[in-house]
Amino acid sequence: MKIPLPILFAIGTALCWGLYGPTIGHARNPAHSPFKPYVGIGVAYIVWAFIGGLVAMRFMGDSFSFSSEAGKTAAVWGFLAGTLGALGALSLTTAMFKGGAAMPQVVMPVVFGGAVSVTAFVSVFTSSADTKASPWLWVGIVGVGLSIILVAYNTPHAHPPKKPAGDAAQTAAPEGGAEDAAH
Repeated sequence: MKIPLPILFAIGTALCWGLYGPTIGHARNPAHSPFKPYVGIGVAYIVWAFIGGLVAMRFMGDSFSFSSEAGKTAAVWGFLAGTLGALGALSLTTAMFKGGAAMPQVVMPVVFGGAVSVTAFVSVFTSSADTKASPWLWVGIVGVGLSIILVAYNTPHAHPPKKPAGDAAQTAAPEGGAEDAAH
């Protein structure tokens, strides 16, 4: 049995994005905000998406012009998709850092199970009027919801990173002391 190339790339995406949660979990540190690692995420997106995109365009024999109607459409929809990806990464990063040690193991099943369901809903609402969704789709979405709960509840949870010994008092109060926090 030969596995189609798109399925292999989908498996690669699942592997990378599945490793994203545990990897970002290692970036948690009480000494800084969750947005310090997010800047690194942004730089990685710029490097890999921009350079990788240009290399892949060259490899595929594509032109580097975006002046045609098709090029403009690709740029606009690509920018919209990139914006959704970046906002999703921002939301995911915030979720991972604001909920404690269990967050990578809880958040990732919600994200990926939820993403599958959102994709299904969008497909249902954007398909032609004569196309009806199978009742099995709704059974599958309920199954995804149950799977999210089962996976999140039963995944072993890591301990939170320890606070640096000298920073305990500094992380307890905002900069400037308690007086500034009251104003």
